[in-house]
Amino acid sequence: MANATKHVLVYGGSGALGRIIVEAFQAKAWKTTAVDFASNDQANNNITLERGMSGTKQIGTLVNNKLTEILNGEKIDTIINVAGGWAGGNLLDENVYDNVELMMNQSVSSSIITAKLAALHLKQGGLLVLTGAAAATHGTPSMIAYGMAKAAVHHLVKSAAGPDSGLPAGAHVAGILPVTLDTPNNRKYMGGGDTSTWTPMPEIANQLVHWAEGTKAVGSGKLYKIVTEKNVTSYVPVE
Repeated sequence: MANATKHVLVYGGSGALGRIIVEAFQAKAWKTTAVDFASNDQANNNITLERGMSGTKQIGTLVNNKLTEILNGEKIDTIINVAGGWAGGNLLDENVYDNVELMMNQSVSSSIITAKLAALHLKQGGLLVLTGAAAATHGTPSMIAYGMAKAAVHHLVKSAAGPDSGLPAGAHVAGILPVTLDTPNNRKYMGGGDTSTWTPMPEIANQLVHWAEGTKAVGSGKLYKIVTEKNVTSYVPVE
């Protein structure tokens, strides 16, 4: 098995999408490490965060220390961040300040932590994938906090792909920008929606495997809007 020694870290690896990604990589004989507030029994390794933890530095230091132990001097092939959340509300929303902090913690902090891990532990020519949002490629007046956070992730993708970002030589950085994922929660709360335009989670997981194994090309610094129409999914670079 040629890929038996390859290793992927999935930040958010116990969430709905994260679990599917872990399964997809394991099906290709990759070693998997999941980072989340709950463990993933399917992963080879778990870095479990405590619910009371706060602060990017505290969490980032813990994850780095645990990953250093797991790697034991080795480097990692691929790092993927699919942690995040959603919050609505415009500027008049009474929770706008709290929502900004929540979105920054869930999306921006997790993204900078994984980017820092990539700078420290990614192999030369390795892959880092961060999760943005198609909605955040333009203004989001009805979900200010969410749009701000995801736009920051988009900026990090482009910055990390730059020549002096600190990532190892030949590393590729990409952003995935889903429109609507076909998740149990979306089916529960968005009943009546046109599910032919929703992206199946295994589709994204398989695309990430292709990028990681080099069987499909990925452009470094590119943001890929994930568009599903009539149950057919495409990855459209955002210019």
